[in-house]
Parts: sequence; C-alpha cells; structure tokens
Amino acid sequence: MPDQASLLDLRVKRFMSQRVVPAVYRETLALTITSWDVPGEPVPFAEAVGQQYAPFAVGSAWSRPWGTTWFHLTGTVPDDWDLTEARIEVLLDFGFNRGHPGFQSEGLVYSATGDIVKAIEPMNSYVGLDLRPGDAVDLYVEAASNPDIQGESVYAPTPLGDLATSGDDPLYWFAQADLALRDTVVWELVQDVWTLNGLWPELGEELPRRAEILRGLERLVDTLDPEDIAGTARAGRDVLAPLLSSPAHASAHHLAAIGHAHIDSAWLWPVRETIRKCARTFSNVLALMDEHPDFLFACSSAQQFAWMKEFYPALYARISERVREGRFIPVGGMWVESDTNLPGGEAMARQFVAGKGFFLREFGIEPPEVWLPDSFGYSAAMPQIVIAAGSDYFLTQKPSWNETNVMPHHTFDWEGIDGTRVFTHFPPVDTYNSTLSGEDLARAQRNYREKGESNISLVPFGYGDGGGGPTREMVAAAERTRSLEGSPTVEIMSPTDFFERAQAAYPEPPVWSGELYLEFHRGTYTSQARTKRGNRRSEHLLREAELWSTAATVRTGAAYPYAELDEAWHTVLLLQFHDILPGSSIAWVYEVAEEHYARLNGVLTGLVETALAALAGAGDLALLANAGPYAGRGVAALGASAAASVDDSGLSLETHADGLTLQNRFVRVRFDGDGLIESLVDLVADRELVAPGERAGQLWIYRDTPAQWDAWDIDVHYQRHGSAITQVDSVESGRDDGGVWLEVTRTRGASTFVQRFALGADSPTLDITTTIDWHEREKLLKLAFPLDVHAERASSEIQFGHINRPTHSNTSWDTARFETSAHRWVHVGEPGYGVAVSNDSTYGHDITRTTRAGGGTTTLVRESLLRAPTFPDPHADQGSHTLRTAVRVGSDLLDAVADGYRLNVPPRPFSGARPVEPVLVVDNPAVVVEAVKLAEDRSGDVIVRLYEARGAQARATVTAGFPVGSVVQTDLLERETDAAALVSAEGGVARLALRPFQIVTLRLTPVVE
Repeated sequence: MPDQASLLDLRVKRFMSQRVVPAVYRETLALTITSWDVPGEPVPFAEAVGQQYAPFAVGSAWSRPWGTTWFHLTGTVPDDWDLTEARIEVLLDFGFNRGHPGFQSEGLVYSATGDIVKAIEPMNSYVGLDLRPGDAVDLYVEAASNPDIQGESVYAPTPLGDLATSGDDPLYWFAQADLALRDTVVWELVQDVWTLNGLWPELGEELPRRAEILRGLERLVDTLDPEDIAGTARAGRDVLAPLLSSPAHASAHHLAAIGHAHIDSAWLWPVRETIRKCARTFSNVLALMDEHPDFLFACSSAQQFAWMKEFYPALYARISERVREGRFIPVGGMWVESDTNLPGGEAMARQFVAGKGFFLREFGIEPPEVWLPDSFGYSAAMPQIVIAAGSDYFLTQKPSWNETNVMPHHTFDWEGIDGTRVFTHFPPVDTYNSTLSGEDLARAQRNYREKGESNISLVPFGYGDGGGGPTREMVAAAERTRSLEGSPTVEIMSPTDFFERAQAAYPEPPVWSGELYLEFHRGTYTSQARTKRGNRRSEHLLREAELWSTAATVRTGAAYPYAELDEAWHTVLLLQFHDILPGSSIAWVYEVAEEHYARLNGVLTGLVETALAALAGAGDLALLANAGPYAGRGVAALGASAAASVDDSGLSLETHADGLTLQNRFVRVRFDGDGLIESLVDLVADRELVAPGERAGQLWIYRDTPAQWDAWDIDVHYQRHGSAITQVDSVESGRDDGGVWLEVTRTRGASTFVQRFALGADSPTLDITTTIDWHEREKLLKLAFPLDVHAERASSEIQFGHINRPTHSNTSWDTARFETSAHRWVHVGEPGYGVAVSNDSTYGHDITRTTRAGGGTTTLVRESLLRAPTFPDPHADQGSHTLRTAVRVGSDLLDAVADGYRLNVPPRPFSGARPVEPVLVVDNPAVVVEAVKLAEDRSGDVIVRLYEARGAQARATVTAGFPVGSVVQTDLLERETDAAALVSAEGGVARLALRPFQIVTLRLTPVVE
C-alpha cells in the first residue's frame, strides 16, 4: 500500500491540478480569429498584414508541415473585469503537445503596428498585455506548423524532414485563443507549491524538514476553500510562508543560475526556422526582463545576433539595449556552437575571430568564457585555441552523456596537447535546459565532485530549441530557492561572475589532460559524407583563396575580396554547427548545405583564379600553384611554377597468373586475384607491411543498428557483424601520367564499389581512390589496412597538431574509445619506423592492435567511409561518393603531415606568363603555415598563422616574399601580444622559437612601394 507521504502527495497534486491551477485565470473570453495561409516560405509582417484574412474557428486544422499561418486576433476587454491583483493576458494554444516544447508548432505575436510583443510555445503560451477594461485587443500571430520529427516513435524513419516529402495534411488543430484575467495571488501560490512539492521528495525520509513540508502542504489544502480559491489563496500563501522563509544551511551547495536557451542552428528543422526560433525566444526573454529587473540571460552564438540584426532589426535594437545594461549577455565568443572534432585548425580559430569580432564591433564586449554545452566531444587542441583567442574559461555539459565512464571532475583545469590549460566547468546539474526544479537542484548538489574543495556550480535554465527559453515560473523558482532550507542556494548570476568566483574558490583545481572524448555519438565522425567532404573542400579552398588574394594585393595592388571571403567563412562556420557537420540533422538541412558548398566552390575557385591571373599575368605557360606548406611536384610551397620532370625509372606494372604487381623505386605492391593487396613492401627498408595472412585495402561492411540516436551513434556490437566485400566484377590496369594503376570494380547488392590503386614514380605512397554508388541501409563501410607494425599508440591529426591514443584496451576509458576522429591523417609506428594513412574527406577511424598466433602483432587501421542511418534523414549517404586515401610507407610524423596536405591541397594547374615566387619561406618543415590572409581591421597588414607540427620544440626562420616593415606576434584576434615565440624580426625575416604544437600568429606590415 502507498505510504502516508505518497497518499498526501496524491491529495495535494490532485487538489492543485483540479482546483487551484484552474483558478489561476478568473475570467476568459474568446477572441475573434481570422487567418491567412502563407503559400510558400515565411514572409515578414509588413507583407502579411496586407493580405486577405478569412474567418477561422477554434478547433479547426491549420497549415501543412513546415507551413506558416498568420492569425489576426481581435476583441475587447470587458468593462466589468476587476484588475485588483490581476493581469490581462491572451492565452493561445495551436494544438500543442505540451510535453515536448521546442519540437512542434510555435508562434510570434505582433501588435497591430508591427512591434514584436512575445512568442507562444507549449510551456509559454500567454501574452501579457498592458490593457484596461474597455480597451481593444488587436494582435497578429505568425504561427509555424513545424512537425515533431521524433514523434511518438523516436528514431523511426520519417518523411517529415524534407519539405518535398512532408505532405500536405495538417498536423495541428487550433485549440485556444482567449482573452484572460490572471489572478496573480493564485499564480504565486501555484509557484509556492511547485517549489515545495519539488523539494520534499529530495530530502531523506528521516529528516524533519521533509515531514514539515508535507504537513505544511496538508494544512494548505485544509485552508483553501475549493469553491473559493481566489478568496482563500492569500491565506494559503500565509500557511506556506514559514516553510519558504526558512533559510538554507550554511554548507548548502551554491548554484549560479543563468537564463539560457540552447537553440541548435539547425537540427530537426532547417536554418530558416532557427532564425525564427531565435526571434521568438529572444522576444520572450525581453518580455521577462521587463517584468524582472534581476533576470539575466546568456546567448552563445554571434550568428544568432547577426540573424536578428539582419531579419529583425527592431528586435535587435531592443536586444542591444539589454546587452549594454549587462542583462542580455553574449557568451562563448564563437560564431556558432560548433563541433570541435571535425573543423580544421584555421576554421576553429575563425569561429573565434568571427564571433568575438562581431561582439566587439557591435557591443564592445569580449566574452571571456567559451560556451559549448552540447558538442559531441572536445578536441585536445581546444585549450590552446581558447587561450589564444583571448578567453579564460571553458564550459561543457555533454560528457554527462558518457556511456561507460563518469568524468572525475566538475571544475578543473583542462590541459591541451601543447600544455596550455584553461579553467573548465562541467555543471553537475547534468543539463543545459534546467527548469530549476527541486530534482534538478538536488542532482547538482549530489553530483558535484569537488565537495570539500569548492562549493559553487553553474545551472543554465530555460527551454531550448524553440521551447521559448526561461519562463516566469523558472524565475519564480529561483526567487524561492535563493535561500531555502533543504535546497541548494540559487543566485541568478552572469557566467563571468560565476567563473571568477569559482576560480577564486578553487585556485589549484585538478588537471584533465588531453581530449574530452564523448563516449557516445561516435557515428557523427562519418554520417552525411557529402557535407563532410564539402566542409573539407571549403576549408582548403578558403586557404587557397586567402593566400593568393593576399599575394595579389601586396604584390600587384589588386583589391582584396574582403566581403566575399567574410561571407564564405560565415557560411562554412555556420555549417560547422554541432548538429550540421556531424550529420545529425534532417534531410532539408543537408540539401541546403550541399547547395552552399557548391556555391562556395564556384565563388572561391573564382577568387583563386582571379588572384593567380594577377600574380602570373596572361600567358600560356603551364604552371602549378602550390598553396600547401610543403613542396609538391617540384613546386615550392606557397608559390607557383612549372612542374618538375619525374624520374620514372623503376616504375613497373607486372601481371602474373594470380594477380598483379605495381612497383616504383620505393614500394612494391602485389595484388591477388581478388584485386586485394596481399603484399606491400617498403623497398628502402626491405620490410613487408601487410600482416601475415591478411589482405589490405579491403572494404568491409558491417551491420549498423545502434540502440538509439541512429545518425549519431555507432555501437560497439557492430564489430561482431561484418563481412568483406570480395565480389570482383572487373579488373583493369594501366600506365599514365607518370604512374601505374590497378582498378577493381565490385558489387554488393545494389551498391557498386570501384577502387583505383595508383603508384606514382617518385613517392613511397600508394594512392587509393574509392568511388561508391551506395544503396545500403543501416550499414557501415570501412576500408581496412592490417599492418605488420607494433604500434603502442596511434597518432591522429587534430587542429594544429595531433593526439596520441593507445591501440590497446587496458582501461575502461581505452575500451570506450573504439571509434575516433582524425583530420587528414593517422600514423602508426614503432621506434624508427611508421606508416601514415591519409584521406581527403574521411574523419571516422578505428585503430587497434592484436597479437597473432605464434607471436607478433598486427595494427589494424580502418577508415569509416560511409554509413546509412535512417533517422533523422532516411536517405542519408545514398548515392555516389568519391573518397581518396593514401598509404605512405616508411613515414615519420612530418611525412604524414605533408601527405595530408598533398591530398587536400593538391597543386592547381593554370596558365600564366611567369612563375609566382613563394609568398613565404619557412626553413623548418616542422613549422607549418596554416593561413596567410589580410588583417581583419583592413589595415593592409598580412596575418600569418603557423604551428609546430611534430610535437617538439622547434626553431624556424620565416621569410616574407614581399617587402615588410615590421613583424609582431598577435593572438588569434590579431592583437599584439607579449608571447615569446617571436625571438627577433628584421624586415621581412622573423625568427621563431616554438614549444611543441604551439600556434603562432604573426602580423606583418608590408612596405608600400
């Protein structure tokens, strides 16, 4: 039988839901409704208000999935409404499923003059109006009929994620449009009860405080007259007042609460809908600030502010005013809350250059904290990037999702690959969408791992993703728990104030070194391969466009394409948002992304061609422009010249009864009758690299049915369900362009796989081009290289360096890291010898070491090429793909770096009248030029970003290929810094001393001749 506490709880909850909550609104009056369906994409108020509106009735269906309907609401406040302890509001319900805010219909309310009033969402469905009896009501509502993509059956394939397949049947039936009179005393009573009813279940049964609250709630029910709630509500509040005024214990955990709304830049909706979600949420926030002077709100993405400036200028003006007051707080300092595993080094830097640049220009504000609560793991390069961007703190929440291991700290110093540390907080509340419920607050206090050392943590509160942000109920909860016995104390506080107090309270926190690997969502390294390829290609096209445009400007006086490059970067940075680039959004998002990447390809290629034409002049001399940091095909790095002749002695193609052999002076590759590599011999080291009994370059296909989160997850059990693709349809071979090649065509079901293995004359690298017509479902495709190398660890490229991960499974942390991300290359080796596997658009890898029977070890390197999840995009990755891989034998780490650039920034053929001298010359191959551009301030100064790539101290001389008056070292935002990497500078020559993996940004002032 239920215990007494449970019975009392049932009594209180029923009384509240059936008697008290219905009494919050004393009176209601139906409004008159007319409507207009927008025939296509959303339109602004000025266009909508002039349309022909038709009568509309509550209970009617409205709009199609992804449609927009404008409703016009009119009425008059009754003359007999008494405003004593009451407020006039409009209540709207578009047909909500109230349990899922942010994933269904939403609305934005305008006055008749076009001013935004407030938004409507399932948990925020009122509009407060400053009206008196007899006043007219005249409002317009832009209602969006966004479908709930997850629906009742989460992870089920759905046509709703694509406008073309979502259908025309309406999803929602309009449920309410009433003018209402809210009883403020009854409403406050509801908040009193909600707070206490949330607190007592978190208290131990033996605690007197628990019984005290229960008995107080019982007295409340006895005090209230069920037939006159309004008349007895104040007496009821008096009963509860002593319970709410009892102060917290001195040792109670202290929570810094900040209003927040995590709005994904795209996810289960397209970017165009995110823009409207931001406007709705921010209008709610501004309305809440009007009523609560102490309320603060943190907003993390410069892109969201930029959207408001472009599409909602009047709303943006109101936001700007609150920013200046310090209440609407820009945080994060990034363009978007990006993924941090997949973006390249320069792109990661540009998230801050663009984000902080916007905040500084618009508001004169530079957020000191990086705010990434929801990204799918965090690169070990981030601490240095964060500090180099001028930030001091880092916030994340996502590691609370780990499947296997619990993070040992909530407040700590995070150390990156170069030794840089950033003060980091991981809120123990385990959510970035708290409601400030008793459950949330107790969880934060219970989880906090720094007890005895520190006693403060952060709690972001508010409904995200279009749920409307913080609510007045949450603010009321914060007020009631400021100091409440049995509860942690709650103080609304800015993120900066929190971090300053947390750091002062914990001056010597523990250290976590290396990446913050998320033991979840490992499939995001592979899903939506076209978008990942578009990202990689765009990053490197931007490198080329900036490099050659800079050279053209400083050498020929050509105009630098600031606007075109800014727009391109903003597009790329937006698409690196943590639900776009990782592949976890609906089909509509990827249709738009691919359109953007195609457009950028044209724009950036045009900029490159224009700049090279200015540099080389008009002519028919065949040239190669090498934008990479290493010489290639005889062309110096960062310059252009004719290709060098190739010595093809030793290059051969030999067929034999059971296969074929490709060979040059460095490598011999023998293929068996199935077109698979049975032998890969480093001729220089006289070493076989294919493990005994194995075959390399083989495609494997695996069952890929994760327990949940299809596009996000690869579950470890996939390893038990794989088979090699061995069917051979045709084998061709030949010799051309100074190389030899073998091409194998295979089929499996409806999919076709064409692998071309090519060996050039002068390189120890085997190039593999894999072209796939992919028509699998719920499958994972991997390319495998079982190597006869005893590798204790694998080195994987990340931003501005690499990370070393063990190939064994000694600990649960190692075991959980069964799928990892890498950028352009991975390297495995033993002392004195290594092999690099590079790629042009693949990120997912798994690298393991096994012991062979009879002794010896095999290091298995596998690239994850494609997936085929069915949710949220049921057609993910279907169709044609071309992916390039390179295997370099006898490779050290710098060889891997060089091969990665070779695949991703190949020399570009063009015609001109003369060679182009290198823009820069660096005398140490371990010091890599990542970017050359003109300064953000448009001063004409040249910005050069370099990094140490080997992971060791290095000295280098950097010589400019143009007249330079001065050189200074700067941070990522191009502000001069006193950092000591720049040893000396004279004219166009800079001498550097770098620590391992150090990023150095130089500002060169050209001499104008």
